[in-house]
Amino acid sequence: MRKVLLTFLLASAFSLSSVAQVALNKDSSLTISGYADVYYAFYTDSVGHGNFQKFPTVSPRHNSFGLNIAVVTLKYSQEKYHVVIGLHYGDIPLSGWSSQYNNIQEAYAGFRLSKKIWMDGGFFRTHIGAEGLLPKENITSSVSIATFNEPYYESGLKLNYKPSSKFTLDFYLLNGFNIYADNNEKKSFGMLASYTVNDKLSLGYSNYLGDDAPDSLAGSHLRNYENIFLNYERNKFKFQADIDFITQMNVDTSANHSANAWSGFATLKYKPFSKTAVYARGEFFHDAAGFLDGAFMDTKNKTTGVELWGLTLGAEYKPTGFSYVRLEARQLQCDKAQEIFRWKGSDKASRSEIMFHIGCFF
Repeated sequence: MRKVLLTFLLASAFSLSSVAQVALNKDSSLTISGYADVYYAFYTDSVGHGNFQKFPTVSPRHNSFGLNIAVVTLKYSQEKYHVVIGLHYGDIPLSGWSSQYNNIQEAYAGFRLSKKIWMDGGFFRTHIGAEGLLPKENITSSVSIATFNEPYYESGLKLNYKPSSKFTLDFYLLNGFNIYADNNEKKSFGMLASYTVNDKLSLGYSNYLGDDAPDSLAGSHLRNYENIFLNYERNKFKFQADIDFITQMNVDTSANHSANAWSGFATLKYKPFSKTAVYARGEFFHDAAGFLDGAFMDTKNKTTGVELWGLTLGAEYKPTGFSYVRLEARQLQCDKAQEIFRWKGSDKASRSEIMFHIGCFF
């Protein structure tokens, strides 16, 4: 209980601050930012006290007060180079981050090649998808199952090209899909293109192309991950949509066939008052071969992957511009033969969730 109280006090202290920025000289600056999110969550899924739920990332523990994340980020900027270091701790990194570099959220350095081109190298957060991993970055507190199966982090080189104020291109040379340290001799490629149509509408496309199978595994297991997203905001409404389409070669090595998966979500937020909002998200995830989330035997004795849909409803109150309180509920429903959840001694094809969040940042 003492740890929970200290966490809440820390989060409250964050809300009293604004971004700390120190001017070192006329051409450079050091920016320090911080964020904390605490939660209580309840799931109709029995995985044992203190364990992480299935699809764990945000608020992963049942019937427990917890710290989702505490993160501090430092950025030093100069006209021709910059350095970014982000350190984090909590249930989000424990459940979804690299075990080898668990407390590093991002760490990279870069320099300017020309007026419109930057080169960066190091550890990055993912370039794929419309949802971020942290609750403060999204309309909802939880992330969709589509986002859960996207990479969270990556390592390598990034080339940033901004030909205009509305259009940005990022090209990536990476170790692999959701890894920091490479696990084979192959390198992967990625791209992010984002375009701001106007102050209300922005569009984006991202992809990933790589083979992350161990060198000892014969044949090509090339994965192609395609993502498109849209953000629209007008007056009291905010809308976000995201679609993923993924293919992978030689998923079944005995049959040498390829497989595909697709997923997506759409989220709508309505803000009737300056500090209050309500929101809803619909989502789907289809991975029949189970190459993203794992294959299993269903109740019809068929080897399959997860196929589900979900509905999220929530409300948000923002006491200040740097804090929020959210109450959120979600229902996940699989195909009836896919009883991947367990509640009160019975296998179930659905799960109900309730989350309460308090977050503050500076």
